[in-house]
Amino acid sequence: MEGEIVFNIDVMLAKRKMSVTELAEKVGITVANMSVLKTGKAKALKVSTLAKLCEALQCQPGDILEYVEKAEEE
Repeated sequence: MEGEIVFNIDVMLAKRKMSVTELAEKVGITVANMSVLKTGKAKALKVSTLAKLCEALQCQPGDILEYVEKAEEE
């Protein structure tokens, strides 16, 4: 069974009362790229971008990233 990494950026944005646009500006990426991260469609994430996300959101990587096992298909 293979799992996936889920980005919990929405949760952290709500906790910090921050907009997607504001976070994108602080991290130095486009709003479109931030949306790709938020929706979980990103195939990769640079460690430097993760560090900037953590700095902007004042959190740890584990607050943003979560491993979720996929349910077995029958």
